[in-house]
Amino acid sequence: MTHAHRRLAAGLAAALALSAVAGTAQAHTFGAHDAGLAHGFMHPLGGLDHLLAMVTVGLWAVQRGGRALWLMPATFVGAMALGGYLGLDGIGLPAVELGIAASLMALGSAVAFAVRPPLALGMAVVGAFAVFHGHAHGAEVPEAASPLLYAAGFLAATVLLHAAGIALAAAATARPLWAGLGAKAVRLAGAGVAATGLLLVA
Repeated sequence: MTHAHRRLAAGLAAALALSAVAGTAQAHTFGAHDAGLAHGFMHPLGGLDHLLAMVTVGLWAVQRGGRALWLMPATFVGAMALGGYLGLDGIGLPAVELGIAASLMALGSAVAFAVRPPLALGMAVVGAFAVFHGHAHGAEVPEAASPLLYAAGFLAATVLLHAAGIALAAAATARPLWAGLGAKAVRLAGAGVAATGLLLVA
């Protein structure tokens, strides 16, 4: 792990802490009408399936390395915004829950086996699954919430969770002394995510 990667991990960890504080503040600041931001922010954090998928994208991005470190999470966020629009607009998407469970199995397996596909393929995979996650968020917007604030909230939480995954994977493999052990721990975490997805399907 290079010095630049260690600095990135430290920066992301700081962003994680600041965003958590901001999220707590939002939950207490906005009233019923403007609570869309807080509701949207908490939605990915309150669902284990969403939380695991988004953190796992960060883990996989670190494993893949290079430009994937930011392009794969950015693709997920962009595709999730599209899915959120479909959900908010009431446009149906088949087998959303199955797609979310499949995302855990696929993304978790990719991390467990340390799969390093071509960048375009990795982006396509995370983007396809992000549409399902976004649709689920958009379809569950509270009636009193502002749709734009709600969407901004769940997209911000998604960025936060990607950052958490990147920071965790980068920190686990930062020191040469335990980089091998850390890489194994990341792969084991991926296996756990895949098993969770399998349980959701079952």
